[in-house]
Amino acid sequence: MSNPPLATKDTADGKRSQRIAMLALYAALVALALWIIRSFIPAIVWALVIAIVIWPLLQRLSQAKQSAARANMVALLLTTVVGLFVVLPFVLVFTQVVHEAHQWVTWIKDITQTGFAVPAFVTRLPFGNQIAAWWQTNLARPLEGSPAMEALRGGQVATAGRHFGSAALKGVVHFGFMLLTLFVFLRSGPRVAEQALRSVRRVFGADGTHLVIRMTAAVRATVTGLVVVGLGEGVLIGASYFATGLPHAAELGLVTAVAAMLPFCAPLAFGGAALWLFAHGQVVGAFAVLATGAIVVFIAEHFVRPGIIGSSTRLPFLLVLFGILGGAETFGLVGLFIGPALMTVLTLLWREGTR
Repeated sequence: MSNPPLATKDTADGKRSQRIAMLALYAALVALALWIIRSFIPAIVWALVIAIVIWPLLQRLSQAKQSAARANMVALLLTTVVGLFVVLPFVLVFTQVVHEAHQWVTWIKDITQTGFAVPAFVTRLPFGNQIAAWWQTNLARPLEGSPAMEALRGGQVATAGRHFGSAALKGVVHFGFMLLTLFVFLRSGPRVAEQALRSVRRVFGADGTHLVIRMTAAVRATVTGLVVVGLGEGVLIGASYFATGLPHAAELGLVTAVAAMLPFCAPLAFGGAALWLFAHGQVVGAFAVLATGAIVVFIAEHFVRPGIIGSSTRLPFLLVLFGILGGAETFGLVGLFIGPALMTVLTLLWREGTR
């Protein structure tokens, strides 16, 4: 057999070099684009996650051949609903705080002048005498001269306030960009989704398309599990607030539900409620709130939430739990959804490899 002509071999090598060069150029351009928009990547990812979650609703409201005006109207409607779902709880809590601002100011002036009296139940707690002694030294005396208030001097409160204001302003700006990005995703969603699936099928084949579909299902199931279980925890723990006569039980239940949408954050809410009951001498009520909250959170976080997510994604219990917690630790809040999606990929690759 004769060897291939030298010119043909040189042409093949040249085309291969061109493909490698083009891939390197594409990779460099993508990396540069990501670096330029790096501050807005979290907003884009959040918008993508929310778009995946409400995609079935978008498909129901959309028509096969719809006008641009209808597409804009549907996208604006869904974006507005998402914005209100996020903003309304904060508005309700802020309104309640402002409504009672006068009482808070009066209370702060009183404790600054008189201090906190040691609650009677403190001495009955383990190490109660030591706690009472510390309380008497730091909190039971006028707080202006209390050692516990010394750490707040020197402008630390003002510095913390500036940091909080800067973080809040940054959060509002990113939230606005997230809503804008979500609107664009929803307006051109069906067309972009079809193009994306076609590109994935062309590059990775049918298996790649199946993998992408399963990843989106994992994201949707994770959000459903977080939101639905969080609302359920808020209702059940909020019932204990009503039963113990806690003031503003409805608002506190709403705060608890929002906190419960994040894994293991509900104890911050019902723990604060129990502390208020302790401080006002309602020891039985405080223990009832703590016990109810602990039982509800334990069952919801270890069984109900992983069960809901795992049944939709066909993931084992431990992979769901590790995906949620590990994703949140690695990527922040958005990692709550990225983690289970990556665990879905791992599971599919494992099943394909063991066939």
